[in-house]
Amino acid sequence: MTATTSNPTSLGVFLRARPELLREWMMCRQLNLMMFCAVAIVFGAGAYGVVMGSWRGLGQALYTGIKLPLAILLTTLGNGLLNGMLAPLLGFNLTFRQSLTAVLMGFAVASVVLGALSPVAWFVVWNTPPLTAAMRLSSPEYGIMQLMLAGFIAFAGVVGNAHLLPLLSEWAHSVSTARKVLFAWLAGNLFLGSQICWVLRPFIWDPARPVEFIGREYFHGSFFETIFEAARRLIFP
Repeated sequence: MTATTSNPTSLGVFLRARPELLREWMMCRQLNLMMFCAVAIVFGAGAYGVVMGSWRGLGQALYTGIKLPLAILLTTLGNGLLNGMLAPLLGFNLTFRQSLTAVLMGFAVASVVLGALSPVAWFVVWNTPPLTAAMRLSSPEYGIMQLMLAGFIAFAGVVGNAHLLPLLSEWAHSVSTARKVLFAWLAGNLFLGSQICWVLRPFIWDPARPVEFIGREYFHGSFFETIFEAARRLIFP
C-alpha cells in the first residue's frame, strides 16, 4: 500500500471518493478520518459563514463563521444517531460509529464545496444593498440573497451526500439499498439541519434586529416558514 492510499488527510484522494479507500479509512483509520473531516467543516463552512455574515458587518461575519460549522457539526451528531437506526430498517447493517463517520464525510465534502462557492456568495452579498432604513424584510433584494445563500447550502449538502453513494453501494452490495439509505439520510439532514440552522440563525436573520449570536425570538417559527415567505414575496410582491 502506498503512502497516499494509507493517508486519509489527502484532500484530492478524499474527494475522489474511491469506495475501497473510504471503507478502509472508516475501518482502520477512523479517528484520523474524523479529525480531517472536522477540520474541513470548520474551515470550509467557516469561510462561507464569514462571507454570509459580512453583509451585516464584521461582528455578524465572526458570529456566522462560528455558527455555520457549529450547525453542521450538531446536525452530524443528531443524524449520525438517526441514520444508524434507519439504515438497518432499510437492509443496511451499520453501527452508530460507522454512521456518524459516514455522515461526517458527507458534510466534509459539502463544506469543501461551500468553501469553493464562497467567492460566488461574496459576489452576491457584495452586490446586495447594505442594511438601511429602506432595506426591510419585504425588500426583494433581501429575499433574493436569502434564497441564493440557502440554495448554495442545499446544493452543497446534496453533493456531499451523493458523494457517499459509491461507498454505500459497495458496502451494502446493492445499489437500490444504498439509494434508499441515501434518500433517508438526505431527508434527515434536511429536517434536522434546517431547524438547527433556524435556532442558530447563521444566514436567515432579521435585518431590523441588532447583531447578536442567538436571539430569543429565534426559538419561534421555523426555517421553512421563512424560506416560503421569502419566495412568496418575490413571486407575489
